[in-house]
This record gives sequence, C-alpha cells and structure tokens, in this order.
Amino acid sequence: MKKMKLTMAALSLLAINYPVQAEELKGKIKHVLMVSVDGLHALDVANYISVNPGSALAELSAHGVTYSNAKTPANSDSFPGLLALVTGGSPNSHGLFYDVSYNRSTVYLDSGCATPLLGNIQVYDESIDSYNKTNPANWVSNNVIDPNQLPYFRNEHNQCVHKYPHNSVLTNTIFEVIKEHGGLTAWADKHPAYDILNGPSGLGVNDLYTPEITNVGGLDNTVSVVCTGQNDDKKVTAILNQIQGKSHDGTHHVGVPAVFGMNFQAVSVGQKLAHNNHAKTCTTDTITALWDHAGGYTDGSGTPTDVLAYGLDHTDASLKSMISALKTAGIYESTLFIVTAKHGQSPINPELVNKPGHFADLVAALPDASSSPAAAAIAVAANCPGPVCGMVQDDDVALIWLGDQTQTQLVANYLNANAKALFIDEVLSGNELKLKFNDPLKDAATPDIIVQPITGTIYTGSTAKNAEHGGLSYSDTNVGLIVSNPEISGRSVKSPVATSQVAATILESLNISPDKLNAVRKEGTKVLPFLFE
Repeated sequence: MKKMKLTMAALSLLAINYPVQAEELKGKIKHVLMVSVDGLHALDVANYISVNPGSALAELSAHGVTYSNAKTPANSDSFPGLLALVTGGSPNSHGLFYDVSYNRSTVYLDSGCATPLLGNIQVYDESIDSYNKTNPANWVSNNVIDPNQLPYFRNEHNQCVHKYPHNSVLTNTIFEVIKEHGGLTAWADKHPAYDILNGPSGLGVNDLYTPEITNVGGLDNTVSVVCTGQNDDKKVTAILNQIQGKSHDGTHHVGVPAVFGMNFQAVSVGQKLAHNNHAKTCTTDTITALWDHAGGYTDGSGTPTDVLAYGLDHTDASLKSMISALKTAGIYESTLFIVTAKHGQSPINPELVNKPGHFADLVAALPDASSSPAAAAIAVAANCPGPVCGMVQDDDVALIWLGDQTQTQLVANYLNANAKALFIDEVLSGNELKLKFNDPLKDAATPDIIVQPITGTIYTGSTAKNAEHGGLSYSDTNVGLIVSNPEISGRSVKSPVATSQVAATILESLNISPDKLNAVRKEGTKVLPFLFE
C-alpha cells in the first residue's frame, strides 16, 4: 500500500511539473495567436521577467513552455526569420535570404515577357509600395503594393504576370494549409511586401494588414522608439478587433481566426537607435526625456537603456491587452499564445560595436584592390550597372552573389587572406556553404559567399544605429520563444530548438498534420518538444 501511495505521489508531481498530454491540449486549441517581437533575445525574456514578475511575459511563461535555446534556422533577416515560423523551413525550402536580395531566375522587363533578365536584384521592401504623393514633401504609403514597381515572370500557367513577393516563396505556409482546412487566417506586419505570407497561391491570408512603418519620401517611424510603438499600436488594434471576431479595421464580423498574429518593431528599434528622435522628424513623439538618448544595452549582460526599456514596456503592455481581450472573449483557454521573434540583434554588448563602413568599400580600400581580380569581382557585384552582375547585401553579414560564379573560390581565398582588415570571422563558400545551404550553382536564390563578421561588426558607416541583424551570430539567431496556454504547467527547456518548429507546432495544436507543410517534409522539421508529450 505504501508503494502505491508513493507511485501516486510521483504521478501527481509529474502532473504539476509537466505540460498536459497531447489529446487534452490539442482537443482544446481552436485558435493560435503568434506574435513576433523582432529583436527579442532569450536573454531579454529572462531579464524582463525577473525584473517584472507581474508582466504579460511573466504570465505567459508561468503557464507555458519557455525555450531558452531557440534559434533561427538560417540568417536572421526578417524575411527568412518570419518564413521559418510560417513554413517550417529555411531558405533551402522557401528560397528567400533577404527582403532585398538577388535571384538568378529569369524575369522580364515588359508585360509581354519579351525582354528576359537572366538574374536580377529582387526588391521587396517599402520602395514597392503605392504612395499618396499629394504632398511632395511627405509621401504616405497606401499600404498596398504598386505592381508597376515589380518585374514580370511566367507563372505556372505560362502567363506573363507581375512577380509579387509571394511569387518568390517556394513552399506553402501555415496560412494556406489552415485555409484548406476551413480556418480563417490573419496577419499584421510592417510593409505591404509581407505579401510573402500569402504563400505561392497568393491567397493564404484572409485578412492581411500592413501599415507601412518606413515611408519612402515621408515619415520613417523607426527614427523614434515612440513613433515605432505608435505604428505597432495600429497592428495591436487589429489583433484586438480580430479577437472579437471582427476584421482588422473592426468594420464587419468575420469570426475569430484559427491563426493570426503580428510583428512588433519597438524592441528592435529600441535596440538599434544611436540617437532616439535625433532630428525630431517624429512629431508625435512627445516623450522628450528620451530624445537623443541611445538605445540598446548598457552592458554585456543585457541591461536595457531607457530607450530599449520603453520598447520592452510598450510591447509588454500590448501583450497584456491581448491576454485581457482573449479572457473577455472567453477564448483564452482555447488559444495557444506564442511569443517569439523573427530575429535577434547584434551586438548586445555595446563595447563590441564596430562600424567600419560597407563591405564592398572595405574591399575596395585594400592595398592591392586595384590589381586584384577578386576585388574587381566584388566591386562589379556591389555596383552592378545592369541586372546580371550579382549583388552584395550587407548588415552584420555580407551576402555575395557573383556575376561570374567561376570566380567564387578566387574571391573566397582573397577574403580569407584579408580577414583581419575586413573584420571577418568566417567566409562560407564552396563545400562549407553547401553543408548548410543549397548549392549556388544549382539554386537561383543562394548566395555564392556568405561573410560572417566578427561579433559586433556592422558593415555600415551609419551614425543612426548601433546594432543590426541579418547574420548568423548567436545574438542574431538566439531568440525568445514562449508557447503558452492556461492548461500548460510552466517549464523552461534548454534543449536546442529551431524557430521553424513553431510552424509544425501550430498545425499540430490545431489537429492538422504538420506534414501538410512542404518544408516540414523536405527538412524533417519536428514539433516543439514537451508540449504534446
């Protein structure tokens, strides 16, 4: 009898300390709300909860699984970071390394597809928006794509059509899969170019809301953490409307989405700004105590500056409003609430910041650059006068697509020989690059060379920012990840996981096979551990 009591006590202890079983949790989940707090490190989550035990993050973590060793599966730009969360894969499956990148597939200049471009710079940022230009001094995005800013391509029906961002996504998304199963879908993000979320069908998201954060020729909200927070608020309002079963603008009732969410920018901007609202171009920023203050961290332990603290607090308050709205709507218990990030930000330690200038300029300044064929190849790619010369994209990484791929080894050897002068930690090319990514000789999107600089190096001369993302460093790729529901007992998991596992987990929670995602099958992506076990 004593043995039986001990066994029952042990089982009770397990029930307290471990999440509910698969059948219990999956049977209750009707909605998944996922938010990406761009720039949010696992360290930020831990630090914030320890200082703010009454915060929304603390509440979600208290009845959720907190993965402290979650990493993006590839480079940490917003496009591959978000696509990992919604496709279950990396650029090896979805085909996008950056919002502005290079692609060797054929596109056309004309609506008849008579003039082919065998390789082109692929621009999917705020510059492809349709703008209201009534006031020449202050253009305002209409929050939709201007198709005249896009090239043409031949689709699967051999029709000559504009190449929208979703046409460059090579694998399906959770939104497409959930729609196929009769569920409503919604998302809110920072540029109309997040049409990528619609997936190859172009129809994945029922309610896509994209209030432009960076207006070309107009207000750039990211000059101020306060203005950025105000832009985030537009998307938060959309989420609150959707929790009530309304469209993002609240104008009509459509039902609560099966999967919905948004991206927050205030933390990312709070990490990057060197001088908050320096030029005072953000006129709605009335928090003068933060003007001209630097963002980021005060030390290598992740203590936030007052600018970053504002971004964290503003975002947490928004998360709290979502929790409250879910409870009011009576769907908190039936909602899986996921907080994560498309990417981190580097460096955390302000002492490591190094901004030597753009990568191609550093190469051009090397003593033998004028006589080196390798330096000339970099120069051609970086200053391409036409569409087929390649490209150099840099932040705290350098992605290099060469016009002449036969020069790859020559260029890689040259960069390695000048690693100190170029602040390089590692040059990925040839077999080493192919260990992680597709073969550039066979894949139209994969760079020929990826340069990972020494931690803290940002290939820029900008005085506006002291941090960036895009690279493969730890602080770029290690992000916060909490998967929460009131039925889950709080637990911290230190085992390595990838953010691409979020997509598989979302489908699993809704009783849809993760194998419905092509990238999940191709890359063998698993459901996150300890949720349904």
